[in-house]
Amino acid sequence: MTDLTADGLADYSRLTDVALRRVTEPEGGLYIAESTKVITRALAAGHRPRSVLLQEQWLDDVAPLLTDFPDVPVFVGESALLEQLTGYHLHRGALAAMHRPELPDPRALLAGARRVVVLEDIVDHTNVGAIFRSVAGLGADAVLVSPRCADPLYRRSVRVSMGTVLQVPWTRIPEWDEAGPLLHEAGFEIAALALADDAVGLDEYAARAPERAALVFGSEGDGLSRRALAAADTVVTIPMLHGVDSLNVASASAVVLWAMRVR
Repeated sequence: MTDLTADGLADYSRLTDVALRRVTEPEGGLYIAESTKVITRALAAGHRPRSVLLQEQWLDDVAPLLTDFPDVPVFVGESALLEQLTGYHLHRGALAAMHRPELPDPRALLAGARRVVVLEDIVDHTNVGAIFRSVAGLGADAVLVSPRCADPLYRRSVRVSMGTVLQVPWTRIPEWDEAGPLLHEAGFEIAALALADDAVGLDEYAARAPERAALVFGSEGDGLSRRALAAADTVVTIPMLHGVDSLNVASASAVVLWAMRVR
């Protein structure tokens, strides 16, 4: 690239993450994978690239990944030109516009799972990405996200997760009047992480952990909704010291997943 007039560059310039989701061609929209590591994980997950954008020094690293996609255009440019296109410095060297995969039916994810994480209305993409990284590293089987939860394939979520959002099975679930029965029918006990007078301590709950547990984490400000708490079979809390009542939701997820890991 010596200028910004080539067809296909609009994916990296005029379209925000939200707009990429609404691209009508291909059906289902796009997402941006940033860095060679994330692109590698996206391809390993079976996702298809639409194009790649990179600095020349990264070409030898990325080209072998695309041997199965000979028709995918690879745009190569100087750092300053790429920054002009994207609006930020590509310090990770490479971006790929990826076709969004079709989300699986929640029942298919639940069928063989023992531990699942449910994210209700978490709006910070950094928290979503960090939770996915904890899920991948500590062994939960899947993530279910509410209709208003932030998009796990948002560029920041993917980056913070170190690409694990492309490895961990996930899908969206309906509102609690449908999601609660869905989890119960699959044999899951719903454990809501919240502050409540009748809450069970995490150590106690982990010691008698059910065969199948759905661990529900709420939004950063208000926590879990009344509907989520009403759907829960039990409320679980992390005992805290020194007057601190709770942890950041991403930190809390790591603590809970460690305590609840399947031994």
